[in-house]
Amino acid sequence: MKGVLLVNLGSPESPTAKDVKPYLDEFLMDKYVIDVPFLLRALLVRGIILQTRPKKSAEAYEKIWTSEGSPLVVISKKMHQKVEKLVDVPVALAMRYGSMTIQKGLQELKDKGVTEVMLLALYPQYAMASTTTIWALADELQKTHFPEMTITKVPAFYNKPDFIKTLANSIKKHLEGFEYDHLLFSYHGIPKRHIRKTDVTKSHCTIDGKCCVTASPAHEFCYRHQCYETTRQVVELLGIPEGKYSQTFQSRLAGDKWLTPYTDVEINNMPEKGIKKLAVVTPAFVSDCLETLEEIAMRANEEFIEHGGQEFLAVPCLNDEDEWCQVVANWVKDWNSKS
Repeated sequence: MKGVLLVNLGSPESPTAKDVKPYLDEFLMDKYVIDVPFLLRALLVRGIILQTRPKKSAEAYEKIWTSEGSPLVVISKKMHQKVEKLVDVPVALAMRYGSMTIQKGLQELKDKGVTEVMLLALYPQYAMASTTTIWALADELQKTHFPEMTITKVPAFYNKPDFIKTLANSIKKHLEGFEYDHLLFSYHGIPKRHIRKTDVTKSHCTIDGKCCVTASPAHEFCYRHQCYETTRQVVELLGIPEGKYSQTFQSRLAGDKWLTPYTDVEINNMPEKGIKKLAVVTPAFVSDCLETLEEIAMRANEEFIEHGGQEFLAVPCLNDEDEWCQVVANWVKDWNSKS
């Protein structure tokens, strides 16, 4: 019997430092997120970051928390319910971090008699800190707890025509009536070394502006290429002229060389360049979360206005839009129809 496991990032149980701390510990101690030797990672995370960050992060979560709970979890559940109604196989939802574990998701499917699992990590672009860690944990759990199961991993869907069309349609809908000067595509940042680590050729990813537009097997696992390709295809579909859009990377940690240009730096410089009405879309996320709601819709908005901007629009993620849920359901149906 076949079944589907949708996996998103996760969330603390509540917007309090007490609950944010163990969540951040699980997240940042992941060897695929901070990819340094364990002792150094523990020193960095538990000796430095967790001494101050939980309180600050809890304050940020408090700003976006809803009566139903964490926006990411609430939205993911709504999307999950819609997809499940559109398909004929069991669908479970899990989170990589927090209490809604992948093990619980797989167990839920097993209890329904599922032996073949379609694993869909809800990240359009492939990255070590998002996709790889989900795949690796699923493999580990399969071997230790679910040996009777086979798992089919869905590749990054950053350039699938139906995803691109849905994303473009959603952006177009939310931009209606907003005469923007500029459309910014802001993707989650990652350290540059992650790009080089996932380079299957071990030589292509020079991150010099040329490698991402030069055909290579490396692109299958290159986050930077996949971000630029998502932007290129969406812009082409929407007919946005060159010069009226750009791409940046957000959410960096201090101390490493991360992908540039940086979202906050670019946004703050835009008003003096004549960009007074700015729209920002965040296509690395399919569900609105801390990075889209607090970092962009609140903080970046405030800073843009403070630096002389006039109007700011944060375009929502796909969330549980019907067209997006139908696309995912179609992927499930295609997979289910194959022997």
